[in-house]
Amino acid sequence: MITPANTSDNRKLARSRLPRMMFDYFDGGAFSEQTLSENTEDFRKLHFRQRVMRDVSTVSAAGRILGQDVSLPLALAPVGLAGMLARRGEVQAARAAQKSGVPFCLSTVSICSIEEVSGATGSANWFQLYVLKDRGYSEALLNRAHKAGYSTLVFTVDLPKLGMRYRDVRNGMNGGLSPWGKIRKLSDLLAHPFWLWDVAIKGKPLTFGNLSDAVPSGRNPEDFKAWVDQQFDASVTWKDLDWVRQHWPGKLVIKGIMHPDDARSAIDVGADGIVVSNHGGRQLDGAPSTISALPAIVDAVSGKTEILFDGGVQSGQDVVRALCLGADACLAGRAWAYALAAGGEAAVVRMLENFRYEVELTLALLGKNSIEQLSPDDLV
Repeated sequence: MITPANTSDNRKLARSRLPRMMFDYFDGGAFSEQTLSENTEDFRKLHFRQRVMRDVSTVSAAGRILGQDVSLPLALAPVGLAGMLARRGEVQAARAAQKSGVPFCLSTVSICSIEEVSGATGSANWFQLYVLKDRGYSEALLNRAHKAGYSTLVFTVDLPKLGMRYRDVRNGMNGGLSPWGKIRKLSDLLAHPFWLWDVAIKGKPLTFGNLSDAVPSGRNPEDFKAWVDQQFDASVTWKDLDWVRQHWPGKLVIKGIMHPDDARSAIDVGADGIVVSNHGGRQLDGAPSTISALPAIVDAVSGKTEILFDGGVQSGQDVVRALCLGADACLAGRAWAYALAAGGEAAVVRMLENFRYEVELTLALLGKNSIEQLSPDDLV
């Protein structure tokens, strides 16, 4: 058993502890997973310009995201079904974020509800909302989030239709398994007794906590799937964002921006921030990596709205690279999901401590004292 030192180590532990169907759901991407792999690979092409003999006796990774003071420029991105990674997983992750001084964003399709996470942390969490056909239910979710003290709405706009994820097809996440496939699935579950006890048994109810009113007969995530799949609205345009603004009094962030024109449109509808994101490579395979798309978007809208970055962030050094290219802060999803599966709340805290140290160490070796001093000149 390894002592995890980074995201790669947490991923290995998560793979050993989770049933294959669960691991593949969180780990996988769309189609051939080209965009998924390039999200991480393109970071490696960005080299730092090391500087020496600078006074870096004081270095800080602290900053602000959407007016909120943070210990490092990072938020925990929304991850659907995170409660399947560890017992009441979203609560554990939100507590870790609170202890570490960074925002936590709760997914619409979380296992733990808006109220459960809020009650466990008492902090100003963020809430992510998909474009749902049922505007009445969307309004109810927004009201619940605001009432529970959520400060920021992250509105996901890159999911008019659910991406095709081959791993989910092969492993039965989408149903349709043959009798032999069902036997293999059961065998895989039985081969992970700790997960069965900690999550499947002790972690109940394993339902989409935010959607319990929409599917009152639901008893497990599969029961909610048909309703959720039918709710993705392919007819939504920028005009529909007026409706969101009318029903949400807090900060509004638009997630899923990959083109400068879309970034400008987000500003036109009054977004307080955008997230440069290709949905972690889970939607349009063949789209460019987010780090390669970032500079053009920064050129188009820098200074007009806050620019958050999402996709392939696996370390504090990746955070620094994105900030050098003009991002104001980053979101990380899989990194905390792996840590949660590997060791629960404590592992997520350690992950965030590692990220903060990596940011501070990289700043020092660049001859910088703070994240505000970073620029494209710090990359070769």
